[in-house]
Amino acid sequence: MSQRKFMGLGGGATASEPGIALASERLANAAAEPAYDDEQEFPLVIANIPATPRQKAWAVGVAVSLIVLAAVIAPFARIQLGQINGFVPVLQTALALAEFITAALLFAQFSIQPQRALLALASGYVFSGSFAFLQTLAFPNGYAPAGLIGDGLNSPAWLYVLWHTAFPAAILVYGFTKDRSTAGRPGRPAIAAIVLAFGCIAATVAGLTWMVTAKAEFLPSFYVNDVRHQTPLGNQVNLILLLWNVTALTVLFARMRTILDLWLMVTLLAYLPNFLVAIIGSSVRFTVGWYAARGFVLVGSCMLLTILLIETMFIYSRLASVIALQRRERANRLLSIDAVTGAIAHELRSPLGAISLNAATGLSHLRATSPELEELENILCDIEADGSRAADIISSIREMTIKTAHGGASANVEDVAELARRLLRHDLLANGVSVTTEFQGNIPPVVLDGTELQQILLNLCKNAIDAMSSVPADQRELRMKTRLDGGTTVHLSIEDSGAGISPRDQERIFDPFFTTKQGGMGLGLAISCNLAARCGGKLRLIKSDVKGSIFELEIPISAPASAP
Repeated sequence: MSQRKFMGLGGGATASEPGIALASERLANAAAEPAYDDEQEFPLVIANIPATPRQKAWAVGVAVSLIVLAAVIAPFARIQLGQINGFVPVLQTALALAEFITAALLFAQFSIQPQRALLALASGYVFSGSFAFLQTLAFPNGYAPAGLIGDGLNSPAWLYVLWHTAFPAAILVYGFTKDRSTAGRPGRPAIAAIVLAFGCIAATVAGLTWMVTAKAEFLPSFYVNDVRHQTPLGNQVNLILLLWNVTALTVLFARMRTILDLWLMVTLLAYLPNFLVAIIGSSVRFTVGWYAARGFVLVGSCMLLTILLIETMFIYSRLASVIALQRRERANRLLSIDAVTGAIAHELRSPLGAISLNAATGLSHLRATSPELEELENILCDIEADGSRAADIISSIREMTIKTAHGGASANVEDVAELARRLLRHDLLANGVSVTTEFQGNIPPVVLDGTELQQILLNLCKNAIDAMSSVPADQRELRMKTRLDGGTTVHLSIEDSGAGISPRDQERIFDPFFTTKQGGMGLGLAISCNLAARCGGKLRLIKSDVKGSIFELEIPISAPASAP
């Protein structure tokens, strides 16, 4: 009967219920809260990313460089150079390729977040690349003495006019519509809009090209017998194109807000020497000014493409960071589920085992020749008590879960620290780490809930265990200390006896993805620092040298400490 009494009274579930409840609080918070709460949402497309002061400084630097270079070339613009027949086909084919790639990237942005301004701008780049390439086919001595299409004299010039008219027009449409909130739906509607835009562009380009090539004799002439010298109409048209580009530039400047606006302005600025050289310096082909002007156009065409590629890489890196943080949070939640289920199994095993043993003892009494009714009554009372104790364990978990789901979460630092030590007991024993606790006692609850506090402590303790792997086993010691500062803040320090962190790495240990551990993700301290900061607390490295490191967690209390 002593064995029955031992099992009926043994266990210790009641003493461990706070730990179970706190573990369940962690699980409930993990299910109720988002994996990673980033208060500053980053835009999905580059067209919505605001221009930072640093980017503006870069743009101003590029613009000043272009202006200085144009000023240096201007005195030599009239110097005649040799005629390089392959210059225009090679340069403008590369230019057209850059324009088409830029258009593809802009259409991709439109498919993610459909905005009419993006569709107009992408269409403008398709127009620009199309007319630039078609001019190479019409340019004399490019692919043929009189060009492959057109009359060889005026058709290339008119294609040039169409090129530099359509692109600023698209930018004007973009500038006037970019701040409107109306947007289409991603997916098939956006793809249908892109296909429709391509159809309209193809029809317009084909019609205009046919007009300036097959019917060039009905249009005003830019050249009369010599492809080297323009008529006065050429200077007049270049002046109109200059004013047209300046108009688009002015609209963008007045409505400039995003990175896309900023670098479109730089692109238009790079196009201006193309007209200024023709108006002021020279209207003759194959001069220094003529060659340089087309070089400026190529630079302008590649400008936005470069920025789109760079910013797309940055957006991808930020997205990768968020995904990595979410995966880390998910892994932590799985660990929390393992901890809770393990704790529940451990705490319920005792009362359930006692119930089974008492039931078996009661059956043996009933089978006896003369059963002792008083003893059977005691057995049934023990079974009832053990059943009630198991129900109390489950009820406490349920009550804590409901409380956590409805907010108002807080936690006792010392209770959570003790639970974290229990959860890491196997790791501590496996690595030969001894634990010393110096708790002040009577610490009031803090504003950080048990889920997040336990996550921070587990990260700090695991880092400490890893840091001591290189020191002798008899010197591996982990210390946990708590103190109350001024009745408003709780300080919890985690100290290890490892080899310390190098001074070069101490400034970066809280940066995401920075790690000194082989195979580490570099997210534990970054997440912990973020969790502490969200409740007004701080996570700091107090000391680190060859004798070990000390991390201190500072958290405000949830209510003023009561007077003793």
